[in-house]
Amino acid sequence: MLTAKGDDSSLAEVGSPGKDPMGTSYQGTVSELQPAIAKPLGDERTAKFAAYTEERRRYWTKFARTLPRWERSRTGYQQRLVEIYSFLIAPGMRVLEIGCGRGDLIAGLKPSYGVGVDFCRAMLDLGHQRNPGLNFVEADAHTFDLGETFDYIIVADLVNDLWDIQQVMERIARHCHPGTRVILNVYSRLWEVPRRIAEAAGIAKQLLTQNWVVVEDLRNLLYLSNLELIRQTHEILWPFWAPGLKELANRYLVKLTPFRWLAMSNILIARPMAAPVWQEPVVTVVVPARNEEGNIPQIVDRVPQMGAGTELIFVEGNSTDDTWGAIQRELALRPGVRAKAFKQSGKGKGDAVRKGFQEASGDVLMILDADLTVAPEDLPRFYEAWRSGHAEFVNGVRLVYPMEDRAMRFFNHVGNKFFSLAFSWLLGQNIKDSLCGTKVLSRQHYRMIAANRSYFGEIDPFGDFDLLFGAAKYNLKIVDLPVRYQERVWGETNIRRWSHGMLLRMIVKATKKIKFV
Repeated sequence: MLTAKGDDSSLAEVGSPGKDPMGTSYQGTVSELQPAIAKPLGDERTAKFAAYTEERRRYWTKFARTLPRWERSRTGYQQRLVEIYSFLIAPGMRVLEIGCGRGDLIAGLKPSYGVGVDFCRAMLDLGHQRNPGLNFVEADAHTFDLGETFDYIIVADLVNDLWDIQQVMERIARHCHPGTRVILNVYSRLWEVPRRIAEAAGIAKQLLTQNWVVVEDLRNLLYLSNLELIRQTHEILWPFWAPGLKELANRYLVKLTPFRWLAMSNILIARPMAAPVWQEPVVTVVVPARNEEGNIPQIVDRVPQMGAGTELIFVEGNSTDDTWGAIQRELALRPGVRAKAFKQSGKGKGDAVRKGFQEASGDVLMILDADLTVAPEDLPRFYEAWRSGHAEFVNGVRLVYPMEDRAMRFFNHVGNKFFSLAFSWLLGQNIKDSLCGTKVLSRQHYRMIAANRSYFGEIDPFGDFDLLFGAAKYNLKIVDLPVRYQERVWGETNIRRWSHGMLLRMIVKATKKIKFV
């Protein structure tokens, strides 16, 4: 469905009775539904917009009446869209769709509260019958105003048919809260000729004149509307129903070069522009500590106060030295320090991090490796990157500045370079260093990742990938922050990342769960 759609009535009847998001009746007029257009555009331009709108409303009304004729040719494409959006949006969210048609896409997402906006009454009538659990609003995409915000706003196959894309994006921005994600899919211009051939052959219904926009056009229009593009993907190489071929083409080949350049749809995921957090939160710094007895005094002394205060949490992990005793002694010597200590019941750094985050009371969660190879004095820079709104997930990077001579062995350095390339391709955002232990995110976002951890399963004993995979899956803005990586001054490393091909196995499993879906 390519645009907000209408019926055969005149433009003056757009405000006829419909439903607001709460399911109550409303009555509107043209001036009420189009306040942003009537005055600034002038009479001639307003008339052109009205004619453009009326033409499309009639088109989609006719389409609604002949829909069974086209149902078969659309099934494969529509089902694949539901699969893609279901991967991007967890069930139980507040979801708004602009240009919803019958509401089949939004219904497939199983929202806790789903609202569909469309200006074709004939399509909305079908939607009420087909998806009675949704809330439908009869309004134009250029002028709608629901007076509320949503977790996700989806714009599926609408942009190509709009009169003014920027105006619609600005309307969408009004319905965003800071954590909202806006997801759009648009036809690739490469498919303009195949589409015309299909129309001539009677396989597809002939479209009205389209906006054939490219991704950079949309990036710019989103930016002008105070929305920031996080990432994009290429989707749908074979839009027809064909068991076996459909899955091979749309799940695998379309993600690989050169096939991805032939994709039918571009999926874009955006968020509201960065806004700083003005109310300073408490910051929790979790320190997994195994056989780090000699580093404990420095950690307690050097972790700085941030935000509304710093909470320090040690999680001791079955040490063979006196790490637990050192923690107890240092905290006893400093009764004014806001700190807690726990013994780890499981194994691995990842288990220790999850224990620390579970016990945290701060609204911002940080990880600091107890080996002090990342200086505690760098933590305020991580906090400011998060607080400024530029990042929702701050990932430390050790591969920018020169390292001290023995900070990282040669083959570890080569391995890190390889995994940075692999993860950037896998997650769709630039990840220069996937293995740096210092990472920062909000407790709210961590809870969302933790609640859906079963999607990936227990694949990560280190903790780094568990968080990165979750952040990418739920479309958090990931930002790399370079740090100077130092040689550890006490003890030996506890992590054997390369043993038994552990990292490669995690990448293979995550590829199936994130990339080829």
